[in-house]
Amino acid sequence: MGKLAYIVSRFPKISETFILREMIAVEQEQWDISLYPLILEKSAIVHSDAKPWLSRLRYFPWLSLDVLATNFSQFFKTPKIYLLLWITVFRENLVSLKFLIRALLIFPKAVKIAADMLNNGISHVHAHYATHPALVAWIVHRLTGISYSITVHAHDIFVDRSMLDLKLRDAKFIAAISEFNREFLVEHLGEWVREKIHIVHCGIQPELYHDLQSVKEHQRFEVVSIGSLQPYKGMQHLVDACALLRDRGIPVHCRIVGDGEDRLLLEKLIAQTGLSQTVELLGAMDQVSVASVLRSAQVYAQPSVITPAGKMEGIPVAIMEAFAAGLPVVASRISGIPELVIQDKTGYLVPHADAKKLADALENIYLNPTKASLLAVAGREKVLTEFELGANVQKLSLLFQQALVTWANPS
Repeated sequence: MGKLAYIVSRFPKISETFILREMIAVEQEQWDISLYPLILEKSAIVHSDAKPWLSRLRYFPWLSLDVLATNFSQFFKTPKIYLLLWITVFRENLVSLKFLIRALLIFPKAVKIAADMLNNGISHVHAHYATHPALVAWIVHRLTGISYSITVHAHDIFVDRSMLDLKLRDAKFIAAISEFNREFLVEHLGEWVREKIHIVHCGIQPELYHDLQSVKEHQRFEVVSIGSLQPYKGMQHLVDACALLRDRGIPVHCRIVGDGEDRLLLEKLIAQTGLSQTVELLGAMDQVSVASVLRSAQVYAQPSVITPAGKMEGIPVAIMEAFAAGLPVVASRISGIPELVIQDKTGYLVPHADAKKLADALENIYLNPTKASLLAVAGREKVLTEFELGANVQKLSLLFQQALVTWANPS
Protein backbone atom coordinates (compact mmCIF):
# COMPACT_ATOMS: atom_id res chain seq x y z
CA MET A 1 0.00 0.00 0.00
CA GLY A 2 2.57 2.55 1.14
CA LYS A 3 4.79 3.62 4.02
CA LEU A 4 3.01 4.86 7.11
CA ALA A 5 4.49 6.45 10.22
CA TYR A 6 2.72 6.00 13.53
CA ILE A 7 3.46 8.59 16.22
CA VAL A 8 2.62 7.64 19.82
CA SER A 9 3.41 9.30 23.13
CA ARG A 10 4.98 6.25 24.78
CA PHE A 11 5.98 2.76 23.76
CA PRO A 12 5.63 0.08 24.91
CA LYS A 13 2.75 1.17 27.15
CA ILE A 14 0.91 -1.65 28.90
CA SER A 15 -2.43 0.19 28.91
CA GLU A 16 -2.40 1.01 25.18
CA THR A 17 -2.84 -2.46 23.78
CA PHE A 18 -5.44 -1.05 21.39
CA ILE A 19 -2.78 0.92 19.47
CA LEU A 20 -0.51 -2.11 19.29
CA ARG A 21 -3.33 -4.28 17.97
CA GLU A 22 -4.22 -1.65 15.41
CA MET A 23 -0.67 -1.36 14.07
CA ILE A 24 -0.36 -5.13 13.70
CA ALA A 25 -3.70 -5.31 11.87
CA VAL A 26 -2.83 -2.33 9.63
CA GLU A 27 0.36 -4.10 8.57
CA GLN A 28 -1.77 -7.12 7.68
CA GLU A 29 -3.53 -4.76 5.26
CA GLN A 30 -0.18 -4.51 3.44
CA TRP A 31 0.95 -1.17 4.89
CA ASP A 32 4.60 -0.72 5.87
CA ILE A 33 4.69 0.94 9.30
CA SER A 34 7.50 2.88 10.96
CA LEU A 35 6.86 3.54 14.64
CA TYR A 36 7.98 6.85 16.21
CA PRO A 37 7.45 6.98 20.00
CA LEU A 38 8.16 10.27 21.74
CA ILE A 39 9.12 8.49 24.97
CA LEU A 40 10.51 5.01 25.52
CA GLU A 41 8.48 3.48 28.33
CA LYS A 42 10.31 1.42 30.92
CA SER A 43 8.02 -1.31 32.18
CA ALA A 44 8.54 -4.63 33.87
CA ILE A 45 5.62 -6.02 31.88
CA VAL A 46 5.61 -5.87 28.09
CA HIS A 47 2.96 -7.47 25.89
CA SER A 48 4.51 -10.28 23.84
CA ASP A 49 3.17 -8.69 20.64
CA ALA A 50 5.00 -5.46 21.49
CA LYS A 51 8.45 -7.03 21.78
CA PRO A 52 9.14 -7.35 18.02
CA TRP A 53 8.45 -3.63 17.62
CA LEU A 54 11.20 -2.68 20.07
CA SER A 55 13.90 -3.59 17.55
CA ARG A 56 12.33 -1.61 14.69
CA LEU A 57 11.02 1.60 16.26
CA ARG A 58 12.48 4.98 15.28
CA TYR A 59 13.35 6.78 18.51
CA PHE A 60 15.32 10.01 18.92
CA PRO A 61 16.45 11.68 22.17
CA TRP A 62 15.10 15.05 23.23
CA LEU A 63 18.45 16.65 22.49
CA SER A 64 21.67 15.36 20.96
CA LEU A 65 24.36 16.53 18.57
CA ASP A 66 22.46 14.85 15.76
CA VAL A 67 19.18 16.55 16.73
CA LEU A 68 20.91 19.93 17.01
CA ALA A 69 22.66 19.48 13.66
CA THR A 70 19.37 18.64 11.96
CA ASN A 71 17.73 21.74 13.46
CA PHE A 72 20.58 24.02 12.36
CA SER A 73 20.43 22.51 8.88
CA GLN A 74 16.66 23.04 8.69
CA PHE A 75 17.01 26.62 9.93
CA PHE A 76 19.60 27.56 7.31
CA LYS A 77 17.64 25.77 4.60
CA THR A 78 14.25 27.42 5.33
CA PRO A 79 14.76 30.08 8.03
CA LYS A 80 11.35 31.73 7.58
CA ILE A 81 9.44 28.46 7.83
CA TYR A 82 11.50 27.28 10.82
CA LEU A 83 11.06 30.53 12.77
CA LEU A 84 7.37 30.76 11.89
CA LEU A 85 6.81 27.26 13.25
CA TRP A 86 8.58 28.17 16.50
CA ILE A 87 6.46 31.32 16.84
CA THR A 88 3.23 29.46 16.06
CA VAL A 89 3.94 26.66 18.53
CA PHE A 90 4.82 29.23 21.21
CA ARG A 91 1.76 31.41 20.59
CA GLU A 92 -0.77 28.58 20.29
CA ASN A 93 0.32 26.94 23.55
CA LEU A 94 0.51 30.07 25.71
CA VAL A 95 -2.83 29.25 27.31
CA SER A 96 -1.30 26.21 29.03
CA LEU A 97 2.10 26.45 30.73
CA LYS A 98 2.37 22.65 30.85
CA PHE A 99 1.65 22.29 27.15
CA LEU A 100 3.93 25.21 26.29
CA ILE A 101 6.94 23.71 28.09
CA ARG A 102 6.36 20.29 26.55
CA ALA A 103 5.80 21.73 23.08
CA LEU A 104 9.07 23.65 23.20
CA LEU A 105 10.91 20.53 24.37
CA ILE A 106 9.33 18.46 21.61
CA PHE A 107 10.06 20.90 18.78
CA PRO A 108 13.73 19.97 18.12
CA LYS A 109 12.85 16.26 18.24
CA ALA A 110 9.97 16.86 15.81
CA VAL A 111 12.33 18.53 13.33
CA LYS A 112 14.61 15.49 13.51
CA ILE A 113 11.65 13.15 13.05
CA ALA A 114 10.55 15.16 10.01
CA ALA A 115 13.98 14.75 8.38
CA ASP A 116 14.01 11.04 9.19
CA MET A 117 10.54 10.50 7.73
CA LEU A 118 11.54 12.29 4.55
CA ASN A 119 14.64 10.10 4.21
CA ASN A 120 12.58 7.03 5.09
CA GLY A 121 10.08 7.66 2.29
CA ILE A 122 7.07 8.01 4.57
CA SER A 123 3.86 8.63 2.61
CA HIS A 124 1.50 9.47 5.47
CA VAL A 125 1.69 10.04 9.23
CA HIS A 126 -0.89 8.88 11.75
CA ALA A 127 -0.83 10.24 15.30
CA HIS A 128 -2.61 8.60 18.20
CA TYR A 129 -3.87 11.36 20.52
CA ALA A 130 -4.40 14.99 19.57
CA THR A 131 -1.85 16.26 22.10
CA HIS A 132 1.91 15.95 21.54
CA PRO A 133 1.83 13.18 18.91
CA ALA A 134 -0.46 15.37 16.80
CA LEU A 135 1.82 18.35 17.36
CA VAL A 136 4.76 16.38 15.97
CA ALA A 137 2.66 15.25 13.00
CA TRP A 138 1.69 18.88 12.33
CA ILE A 139 5.34 20.05 12.46
CA VAL A 140 6.36 17.20 10.14
CA HIS A 141 3.62 18.21 7.72
CA ARG A 142 4.60 21.87 7.75
CA LEU A 143 8.28 21.04 7.13
CA THR A 144 7.90 18.24 4.58
CA GLY A 145 4.40 18.38 3.12
CA ILE A 146 3.73 14.80 4.22
CA SER A 147 0.03 14.42 5.02
CA TYR A 148 -1.18 13.31 8.44
CA SER A 149 -4.22 12.14 10.35
CA ILE A 150 -5.14 11.89 14.03
CA THR A 151 -7.06 9.47 16.21
CA VAL A 152 -8.72 11.37 19.07
CA HIS A 153 -9.46 9.43 22.24
CA ALA A 154 -10.40 11.14 25.51
CA HIS A 155 -8.19 13.42 27.63
CA ASP A 156 -6.52 14.70 24.46
CA ILE A 157 -9.70 16.61 23.59
CA PHE A 158 -11.67 16.78 26.85
CA VAL A 159 -9.15 18.51 29.10
CA ASP A 160 -6.62 20.80 27.42
CA ARG A 161 -7.37 21.90 23.87
CA SER A 162 -4.27 24.03 23.25
CA MET A 163 -3.62 24.32 19.51
CA LEU A 164 -6.30 21.69 18.86
CA ASP A 165 -8.11 23.73 16.20
CA LEU A 166 -4.97 24.20 14.10
CA LYS A 167 -3.84 20.57 14.39
CA LEU A 168 -7.26 19.27 13.34
CA ARG A 169 -7.70 21.77 10.49
CA ASP A 170 -4.46 20.69 8.80
CA ALA A 171 -5.13 16.95 9.23
CA LYS A 172 -6.35 14.99 6.22
CA PHE A 173 -8.87 13.25 8.42
CA ILE A 174 -9.72 12.68 12.08
CA ALA A 175 -10.58 9.25 13.45
CA ALA A 176 -12.82 9.47 16.51
CA ILE A 177 -13.39 6.42 18.69
CA SER A 178 -17.00 7.43 19.47
CA GLU A 179 -19.95 9.51 18.30
CA PHE A 180 -19.61 11.37 21.59
CA ASN A 181 -16.14 12.54 20.58
CA ARG A 182 -17.39 13.78 17.23
CA GLU A 183 -20.20 15.80 18.78
CA PHE A 184 -17.85 17.10 21.47
CA LEU A 185 -15.45 18.45 18.85
CA VAL A 186 -18.28 19.98 16.82
CA GLU A 187 -19.57 21.71 19.95
CA HIS A 188 -16.17 23.14 20.90
CA LEU A 189 -14.61 23.81 17.48
CA GLY A 190 -17.54 24.37 15.16
CA GLU A 191 -19.51 22.57 12.49
CA TRP A 192 -16.55 22.66 10.06
CA VAL A 193 -14.88 19.77 11.87
CA ARG A 194 -17.78 17.32 11.41
CA GLU A 195 -17.00 16.43 7.80
CA LYS A 196 -13.38 15.61 8.70
CA ILE A 197 -14.32 13.12 11.41
CA HIS A 198 -14.82 9.41 10.83
CA ILE A 199 -15.86 6.99 13.55
CA VAL A 200 -13.21 4.27 13.84
CA HIS A 201 -13.56 2.21 16.99
CA CYS A 202 -10.62 0.80 18.91
CA GLY A 203 -11.45 -2.74 17.95
CA ILE A 204 -10.63 -6.01 19.65
CA GLN A 205 -10.18 -9.57 18.46
CA PRO A 206 -13.22 -11.39 19.92
CA GLU A 207 -11.76 -14.79 19.09
CA LEU A 208 -9.18 -14.25 21.82
CA TYR A 209 -12.03 -14.41 24.34
CA HIS A 210 -14.57 -16.61 22.57
CA ASP A 211 -14.05 -19.75 24.63
CA LEU A 212 -13.05 -18.05 27.84
CA GLN A 213 -16.39 -17.98 29.62
CA SER A 214 -17.59 -21.32 30.88
CA VAL A 215 -20.49 -22.27 33.13
CA LYS A 216 -19.22 -23.02 36.62
CA GLU A 217 -20.24 -22.73 40.22
CA HIS A 218 -18.90 -19.72 42.12
CA GLN A 219 -18.78 -19.66 45.90
CA ARG A 220 -18.34 -15.89 45.74
CA PHE A 221 -19.73 -13.12 43.54
CA GLU A 222 -16.70 -12.45 41.34
CA VAL A 223 -16.37 -8.85 40.15
CA VAL A 224 -13.50 -7.65 37.98
CA SER A 225 -12.42 -4.21 36.77
CA ILE A 226 -9.49 -3.32 34.51
CA GLY A 227 -7.76 0.01 34.08
CA SER A 228 -4.85 2.18 35.11
CA LEU A 229 -5.25 3.38 38.68
CA GLN A 230 -5.85 7.01 37.75
CA PRO A 231 -8.44 9.36 39.29
CA TYR A 232 -10.74 9.29 36.24
CA LYS A 233 -11.08 5.50 36.52
CA GLY A 234 -13.05 5.98 39.76
CA MET A 235 -11.87 2.75 41.39
CA GLN A 236 -12.47 4.11 44.89
CA HIS A 237 -16.20 4.06 44.14
CA LEU A 238 -15.97 0.39 43.23
CA VAL A 239 -14.26 -0.28 46.57
CA ASP A 240 -17.06 1.61 48.35
CA ALA A 241 -19.65 -0.36 46.37
CA CYS A 242 -18.00 -3.61 47.48
CA ALA A 243 -18.28 -2.48 51.11
CA LEU A 244 -22.02 -1.91 50.57
CA LEU A 245 -22.45 -5.32 48.94
CA ARG A 246 -20.63 -7.00 51.82
CA ASP A 247 -22.88 -5.22 54.32
CA ARG A 248 -25.91 -6.50 52.39
CA GLY A 249 -24.70 -10.06 52.88
CA ILE A 250 -23.53 -10.62 49.30
CA PRO A 251 -20.33 -12.74 49.14
CA VAL A 252 -18.55 -10.31 46.85
CA HIS A 253 -14.93 -10.73 45.75
CA CYS A 254 -13.45 -8.00 43.55
CA ARG A 255 -10.21 -7.97 41.57
CA ILE A 256 -8.84 -4.77 40.08
CA VAL A 257 -6.25 -5.11 37.31
CA GLY A 258 -3.93 -2.16 36.69
CA ASP A 259 -1.47 0.15 38.34
CA GLY A 260 -0.98 3.88 38.74
CA GLU A 261 -0.90 6.91 40.98
CA ASP A 262 -4.04 5.98 42.97
CA ARG A 263 -2.71 2.64 44.19
CA LEU A 264 -1.73 3.89 47.67
CA LEU A 265 -5.07 5.67 48.04
CA LEU A 266 -6.91 2.48 47.15
CA GLU A 267 -4.80 0.34 49.47
CA LYS A 268 -5.61 2.72 52.33
CA LEU A 269 -9.31 2.71 51.50
CA ILE A 270 -9.40 -1.09 51.32
CA ALA A 271 -7.76 -1.33 54.73
CA GLN A 272 -10.06 1.31 56.28
CA THR A 273 -13.20 -0.45 55.06
CA GLY A 274 -12.02 -3.88 56.17
CA LEU A 275 -11.98 -5.26 52.64
CA SER A 276 -8.49 -6.75 52.62
CA GLN A 277 -9.93 -10.21 51.97
CA THR A 278 -12.55 -8.90 49.57
CA VAL A 279 -10.82 -6.50 47.14
CA GLU A 280 -7.53 -7.42 45.47
CA LEU A 281 -5.25 -5.04 43.56
CA LEU A 282 -3.55 -7.31 41.04
CA GLY A 283 -1.32 -4.72 39.42
CA ALA A 284 -0.53 -4.39 35.71
CA MET A 285 -0.92 -7.50 33.54
CA ASP A 286 -0.33 -8.48 29.94
CA GLN A 287 -3.33 -9.25 27.77
CA VAL A 288 -3.04 -13.04 28.23
CA SER A 289 -3.24 -12.65 32.01
CA VAL A 290 -6.12 -10.20 31.68
CA ALA A 291 -8.01 -12.79 29.64
CA SER A 292 -7.43 -15.31 32.42
CA VAL A 293 -8.92 -12.96 35.00
CA LEU A 294 -11.98 -12.37 32.81
CA ARG A 295 -12.42 -16.13 32.50
CA SER A 296 -13.03 -16.50 36.23
CA ALA A 297 -15.34 -13.49 36.73
CA GLN A 298 -19.12 -13.16 36.80
CA VAL A 299 -19.47 -9.45 36.11
CA TYR A 300 -17.34 -6.59 34.84
CA ALA A 301 -17.53 -3.15 36.48
CA GLN A 302 -16.34 0.15 34.97
CA PRO A 303 -16.73 2.82 37.71
CA SER A 304 -15.26 5.69 35.66
CA VAL A 305 -15.84 9.32 36.66
CA ILE A 306 -15.44 12.82 35.27
CA THR A 307 -12.69 14.60 37.21
CA PRO A 308 -12.94 18.28 38.23
CA ALA A 309 -10.54 19.06 35.34
CA GLY A 310 -12.91 17.36 32.90
CA LYS A 311 -10.84 14.21 32.33
CA MET A 312 -12.90 11.13 31.50
CA GLU A 313 -12.99 7.92 29.48
CA GLY A 314 -13.48 7.56 25.76
CA ILE A 315 -14.89 4.04 25.32
CA PRO A 316 -12.84 1.68 27.51
CA VAL A 317 -11.46 -1.24 25.51
CA ALA A 318 -11.73 -3.32 28.68
CA ILE A 319 -15.54 -3.21 28.38
CA MET A 320 -15.26 -4.62 24.85
CA GLU A 321 -13.02 -7.39 26.17
CA ALA A 322 -15.47 -8.17 28.96
CA PHE A 323 -18.37 -8.44 26.51
CA ALA A 324 -16.25 -10.61 24.20
CA ALA A 325 -15.58 -12.89 27.17
CA GLY A 326 -19.30 -13.25 27.82
CA LEU A 327 -19.60 -11.08 30.93
CA PRO A 328 -22.44 -8.74 31.87
CA VAL A 329 -21.23 -5.16 32.40
CA VAL A 330 -22.06 -2.37 34.82
CA ALA A 331 -20.56 0.99 33.85
CA SER A 332 -20.82 4.73 34.42
CA ARG A 333 -23.10 6.76 32.17
CA ILE A 334 -20.44 9.13 30.80
CA SER A 335 -18.77 10.04 27.49
CA GLY A 336 -18.99 7.32 24.82
CA ILE A 337 -19.70 4.43 27.20
CA PRO A 338 -23.50 4.44 26.48
CA GLU A 339 -22.69 3.73 22.82
CA LEU A 340 -21.50 0.29 23.94
CA VAL A 341 -23.28 -0.34 27.24
CA ILE A 342 -26.95 0.26 26.46
CA GLN A 343 -29.19 0.37 29.50
CA ASP A 344 -31.18 -2.85 29.98
CA LYS A 345 -30.07 -4.11 26.55
CA THR A 346 -26.35 -4.82 26.77
CA GLY A 347 -25.74 -3.86 30.39
CA TYR A 348 -26.49 -1.46 33.20
CA LEU A 349 -25.50 2.21 33.36
CA VAL A 350 -25.17 4.12 36.63
CA PRO A 351 -24.40 7.73 37.52
CA HIS A 352 -20.69 8.33 37.89
CA ALA A 353 -19.20 8.71 41.38
CA ASP A 354 -22.25 7.03 42.95
CA ALA A 355 -21.16 3.96 44.92
CA LYS A 356 -24.72 3.13 46.04
CA LYS A 357 -26.11 3.03 42.48
CA LEU A 358 -23.10 0.98 41.41
CA ALA A 359 -23.70 -1.48 44.26
CA ASP A 360 -27.42 -1.67 43.38
CA ALA A 361 -26.64 -2.56 39.75
CA LEU A 362 -24.08 -5.18 40.77
CA GLU A 363 -26.57 -6.65 43.23
CA ASN A 364 -29.12 -6.83 40.41
CA ILE A 365 -26.63 -8.89 38.40
CA TYR A 366 -26.06 -11.18 41.39
CA LEU A 367 -29.76 -11.72 42.11
CA ASN A 368 -30.81 -12.12 38.44
CA PRO A 369 -28.26 -14.36 36.69
CA THR A 370 -30.61 -15.24 33.83
CA LYS A 371 -31.13 -11.57 32.91
CA ALA A 372 -27.40 -10.98 33.36
CA SER A 373 -26.66 -13.74 30.84
CA LEU A 374 -29.03 -12.20 28.30
CA LEU A 375 -27.30 -8.84 28.71
CA ALA A 376 -23.92 -10.48 28.22
CA VAL A 377 -25.06 -12.20 25.01
CA ALA A 378 -26.36 -8.91 23.64
CA GLY A 379 -23.15 -7.18 24.65
CA ARG A 380 -21.04 -9.75 22.85
CA GLU A 381 -23.16 -9.34 19.72
CA LYS A 382 -22.67 -5.57 19.91
CA VAL A 383 -18.89 -6.04 20.04
CA LEU A 384 -18.92 -8.50 17.13
CA THR A 385 -20.99 -6.11 15.03
CA GLU A 386 -19.34 -2.75 15.73
CA PHE A 387 -16.09 -3.17 17.66
CA GLU A 388 -14.29 -6.00 15.88
CA LEU A 389 -10.69 -5.08 15.07
CA GLY A 390 -10.54 -6.27 11.47
CA ALA A 391 -13.57 -4.31 10.26
CA ASN A 392 -12.44 -1.09 11.92
CA VAL A 393 -8.88 -1.42 10.60
CA GLN A 394 -10.23 -1.94 7.08
CA LYS A 395 -12.12 1.34 7.49
CA LEU A 396 -8.93 3.04 8.69
CA SER A 397 -6.90 1.54 5.84
CA LEU A 398 -9.36 2.96 3.31
CA LEU A 399 -9.02 6.38 4.92
CA PHE A 400 -5.23 6.13 4.60
CA GLN A 401 -5.59 5.28 0.90
CA GLN A 402 -7.92 8.22 0.32
CA ALA A 403 -5.51 10.53 2.17
CA LEU A 404 -2.66 9.50 -0.12
CA VAL A 405 -4.77 10.05 -3.23
CA THR A 406 -5.82 13.56 -2.17
CA TRP A 407 -2.26 14.37 -1.09
CA ALA A 408 -0.88 13.31 -4.46
CA ASN A 409 -3.68 15.13 -6.32
CA PRO A 410 -4.53 18.25 -4.29
CA SER A 411 -7.67 20.06 -5.38
